[in-house]
Amino acid sequence: MRWRKFNGETIHLPIKEAVEQTIRRETELGVRMKVCIGTDSQVKGSETEFATVIVFLREHNGGFMYIHNEKTRQQFHIKERMLVEVAKSIEIAYELCDLFIKYNVDMEVHADINTNPHFKSNDALKEAMGYILGMGFAFKAKPEAFASSCCADKVVN
Repeated sequence: MRWRKFNGETIHLPIKEAVEQTIRRETELGVRMKVCIGTDSQVKGSETEFATVIVFLREHNGGFMYIHNEKTRQQFHIKERMLVEVAKSIEIAYELCDLFIKYNVDMEVHADINTNPHFKSNDALKEAMGYILGMGFAFKAKPEAFASSCCADKVVN
């Protein structure tokens, strides 16, 4: 899996090592952090592109993110695509969760799913919420799910 920073710089370390170095660096600077993980997708013709982000929020001092993009030709119904987004976020959250526990960093998984039943994505809300909470992670949906609906949305090509 290739990850990059928002400025386009490639992260050459395995993502778990890069995240641990980041948490250590910020902690040594006395910064308290929270991490939000989210995924968004966009369908263009026969391809679907997913963007997963790890957003590091510094208490009272902005934030930054690590980004992973991937494309597939697999076709999805809207509900299925929403749940694939959630699965991608959970996959990375699960890989990193022991670091967040070790360094006492709060973490949330954000789902790009609307809480308003008038939107098609709402069909996946119950399943997504159950999946995320069932894994033991804090859950946010739109409009609070900025990691997926704003950050990942900006970096899905």
